[in-house]
Amino acid sequence: MHPAHERALLLSRRHFFGRTATGIGTAALASLMARDASAAPKRVGGLPGLPHFAPKAKRVIYLFQNGAPTHVDLFDYKPELTKRKGEQIPDSVVKGARFSTMTGGQAVRPCLPNITKFAQHGKSGAWVSDFLPHTAGIADDCCFVKSLYTTQVNHAPAICFFLTGAEMPGRPSLGAWLTYGLGTETEELPGFVAMTSRDKEASCGQIFYDFYWGSGFLPTKFQGVKFRGQGDPVLYLSNPDGQSRESRRAALDDLSKLNDLTLKEFGDPETATRMSQYEMAYRMQTSVPELTDFSKEPQKVLDMYGPDVKRQGSFAFNCLMARRLVERGTRFVQLLHAGWDQHRNLNTQLKIQCQDTDAPSAALVKDLKRLGLLDDTLVIWGGEFGRTPFLQGDIKDVKSWGRDHHPYVFTVWMAGGGIKPGTSYGESDDFGFAPAKDPVHVHDFQATVLHLLGIDHEKLTFRFQGRDFRLTDVHGHVVKDILA
Repeated sequence: MHPAHERALLLSRRHFFGRTATGIGTAALASLMARDASAAPKRVGGLPGLPHFAPKAKRVIYLFQNGAPTHVDLFDYKPELTKRKGEQIPDSVVKGARFSTMTGGQAVRPCLPNITKFAQHGKSGAWVSDFLPHTAGIADDCCFVKSLYTTQVNHAPAICFFLTGAEMPGRPSLGAWLTYGLGTETEELPGFVAMTSRDKEASCGQIFYDFYWGSGFLPTKFQGVKFRGQGDPVLYLSNPDGQSRESRRAALDDLSKLNDLTLKEFGDPETATRMSQYEMAYRMQTSVPELTDFSKEPQKVLDMYGPDVKRQGSFAFNCLMARRLVERGTRFVQLLHAGWDQHRNLNTQLKIQCQDTDAPSAALVKDLKRLGLLDDTLVIWGGEFGRTPFLQGDIKDVKSWGRDHHPYVFTVWMAGGGIKPGTSYGESDDFGFAPAKDPVHVHDFQATVLHLLGIDHEKLTFRFQGRDFRLTDVHGHVVKDILA
């Protein structure tokens, strides 16, 4: 008797029903992943019934500024800080707020005015620092949310909270939730891509943790694919020496058959992930070289992004890559740029950081608009919190001026994708310390992003360890006043 037949006869009753359930689950998975080839627009994957309602945005580019840009020097003009320069910030304003260990024990907290010059721009009259002239030029395309606040005072937990809805690692990131729920519009490229860059001076020790673009308890096929800043954007795309594309195709076919047997035997969704990722890598052998070839981009477009646009791994390069990715069907692109953590170098590093990021950020918005993609592409720019309106350090030591972490209010701007352009929403108090009008919590922000993509944030859930989880936990309200 054939060994496989003999084994089948010896199956236990429990194993039989387990395998039967696996077969049902596999069929259900196949039905979830099925797509109607005639549907428009093309959709790969996603859950049935999503989007819940007509979306205003189809895709997202998140320009995450690691380290936290200083809102009171860039977007939130506060003349009161100038009037009170060097004076102790009133206790009635601070109200016993918690700060990082760098100023937690600092008894003297003198008000520090903006080190930049502010002006109003566009028909909207948005206040923007002179360190961001290109962003000022797109002020009428943006909505500046000036009343965001969070709960975390240190970088990693605060970034994790913004991107996953929880302070501790282990939850799916925003991009993973979106590709899980909505799928993507391409088979040739990942639905979720992450790219990182940092200031050339390496002025701060920000670390890019993989859980910033992880899938948490969702199947790992939904985690972000990280494009590298040097060499091949993705490892192992090139065939090994001596192997042709045809022989690699044959090897993948044989490997797929083996994995399919394992999937039928054990029903582990990670086996399905492995199979799909092998196939994605094979298709990316042709799609990625074309994606990274900027030779057909008009020179005037390259000039918009600035002199670093052709330097792989730079923020400018990543911004243009983001546009090219969404243009080709990627659902979510997450750019993380470190260097904003100016504790002791505000007077030197802030200007450099703005020069590196200002033109590429504005160019991305203008480029999407030029191509007719801005209306249904949501662009987000901001960090994990703001910076203190008081000084970290000694007011007399001008060279080492800095600002500490400030979670109590800060500014993020958004453009396109159903956002009301040319607006500023919310206000901070006279010191830029706390919201004075229309506060927006991180979960409100997340609920609003999902809403723009046609998702009711309370209904996109995943059952894990006996509980239905969602990005916004049990909180969050859509900020309807910023919707176009």
